[in-house]
Amino acid sequence: MSPEGKAVKDFILREFLPGEDPDELKEDTPLFGSGILDSLATLRLSVFLEDEFGIRMEAHELSEDNLGTITDIANLVASKR
Repeated sequence: MSPEGKAVKDFILREFLPGEDPDELKEDTPLFGSGILDSLATLRLSVFLEDEFGIRMEAHELSEDNLGTITDIANLVASKR
C-alpha cells in the first residue's frame, strides 16, 4: 500500500470505523457502497486530504469515481501532488 493509501486507511479507521478490524478494510473496499462514506464523511475526508497532503480538492472531485476506494483516493492524491 502506498504511503497515501496508508494515511487514508488510518484516517478512515480512526474517524469512521473505530474498533473495527483493520484487516477488514482493504484497498479495494467500496467506501460508498458499504456505507463507510456518506456526504458528511466525504467532506471530512476532503478536509483531511487537503490538510494531510497539502492539496486542494475541487467540488467535482468529491465523487465515487475519485473517492470510491482507498486506491482511488491514493491515486487522486498522487495526481494532485
